[in-house]
Amino acid sequence: MTNEAPAVADTPSEAAANQDAAQGAEGQPRRGRGGRGGRDGGGRGRGRDDRRGNRREEEDDGIIEKLVHINRVSKTVKGGKRFGFAALVVVGDGSGRVGFGHGKAREVPEAITKATAAARKKMIRVPLKEGRTLHHDGNGRFGAGKVTLRTAPPGTGIIAGGPMRAVFESLGVADVVTKSVGTSNPYNMIRATFAALQDQTSPKSVAQRRGKKIADLLGRGGASEAEAEADAAAIAE
Repeated sequence: MTNEAPAVADTPSEAAANQDAAQGAEGQPRRGRGGRGGRDGGGRGRGRDDRRGNRREEEDDGIIEKLVHINRVSKTVKGGKRFGFAALVVVGDGSGRVGFGHGKAREVPEAITKATAAARKKMIRVPLKEGRTLHHDGNGRFGAGKVTLRTAPPGTGIIAGGPMRAVFESLGVADVVTKSVGTSNPYNMIRATFAALQDQTSPKSVAQRRGKKIADLLGRGGASEAEAEADAAAIAE
């Protein structure tokens, strides 16, 4: 098995559409053969339109899909090379739920479909502060990958690169500062990021676990009782 340069695409739908267009270009000589070739070509065209329509319906359900990485591998066999594709996809609803999935197939669209289905099944809920940032700082690690997540004031934006940016854009975070060290492997970076996100807690969950009021927890930092009550009322999760 030998690794080759990965294919690059902005979104899962765009990558699948490019693959369909390439397959259609290869099939043009066959459509020129007689009546049967014309009927086959027409059938393939309708199939492509149906698949594109299905993808649009899936994107209209409010789920954000981000294609993070596609890896192409080739195996040399008798008569040529056999190619395979592996896709890494991140999905989220933009309101605190996010997941990732991995899929393998002989064709790019099928690999993306498998990865997207796996990501939708493994979505997790992450509490957000004011619906825009994290409640507190966190660290995550997976293999050689180490990530640090820090909450940020309004207007900071998403200070993250590569796979981590796709996670926070799908999650709905608007302000966050991150740092990744140890590896640039997208799989390890994604898993380390999710390990840090799963450790996130909110004042509401801590208060419920300890049997206290949110204002009691927020008032211990030197804030007045009125400020603690106002902060508690502003917390949605």
